[in-house]
Amino acid sequence: MIVGLVMDQDGRPLCSELWPGNTADVTTLLPVVDRLRARFGVGRICVVADRGMISAATIAALEERKLEYVLGVRERSSTEVRRTVIDNQTPFVPLVVPRASGELTELEAKQVKIGARRYIVCRNLAEARRDAEQRQAILGGLRAKLAQGDKALVGNSGFRRYLKTVSAEHFAIDETRVAEDARFDGLYVLRTNSKITPLQVMLRYRDLLRVEQLLRQAKAVLATRPIYHSSDMAIRGHVFCSFLALLLAKELEDRLHRHGIAAEWGDILRDLDRLQEIQLDQDGKRFLLRTPTTGVAGKLFQAVGVALPPNVQEIPLPKPQPAA
Repeated sequence: MIVGLVMDQDGRPLCSELWPGNTADVTTLLPVVDRLRARFGVGRICVVADRGMISAATIAALEERKLEYVLGVRERSSTEVRRTVIDNQTPFVPLVVPRASGELTELEAKQVKIGARRYIVCRNLAEARRDAEQRQAILGGLRAKLAQGDKALVGNSGFRRYLKTVSAEHFAIDETRVAEDARFDGLYVLRTNSKITPLQVMLRYRDLLRVEQLLRQAKAVLATRPIYHSSDMAIRGHVFCSFLALLLAKELEDRLHRHGIAAEWGDILRDLDRLQEIQLDQDGKRFLLRTPTTGVAGKLFQAVGVALPPNVQEIPLPKPQPAA
């Protein structure tokens, strides 16, 4: 089973889709776009999708529908991107994005136009440094293995990508491959027909991270899986309930943010689970007893505008039924 999630620019889930597990990703995008336009009457759509969902036929169909798009590009396999777009000497424009943790994400982007095709070359500087460090670690291990003998390299795919054959039985580090790999450090390329700036294109594409976070949240926090159902309708109902839970979670997050409340989901679930109410009969009277709020539970109810019942509340006893 493949689960798809559509959200708006604010991270709010709009709808979910399900496909059989053997469905190719590239065939899923256009039907969803067409259904969104027909169902919600959306006039203007900018489709943002990663490279796994894109083909030449998909791009042609989007342009035929006169839709704007921001699409990931397979930069290593596309000859035009690899040989022309990445080597373009247009200077990058820097951008610093603050993160919830307080750290800063350093990005940069530039526009490259090839005919009517508009590309945005993006780079994450932290990922670029990490890619370079990982490659140097691999090369350090590779040089040590070369000193021990060539046979130790045969079964290691991480090593083979940087090797060249110098004779029938000997390998050496291929510096050309090393330099080629370094060109892609922290880099990704987007293709768009929209009129927004390169930095805006990059930020819209980064919004796909929210979709990934929502799907992880559905799996981890909401425990969507495993699914113990045998019929397609039951499975769809199960996933739809998870989608509704995501929508409620997003609404709660927004309200907490407006009230300046920062809380982790683990703390929220734990503190709400501790909130309980019991019924107690004593001396001919009936009471409802509520446990005190702990942690962030009290602030949660204030944020959503829900008044909690008192800790102790007397309720009337049911009237005895007349004998038949």
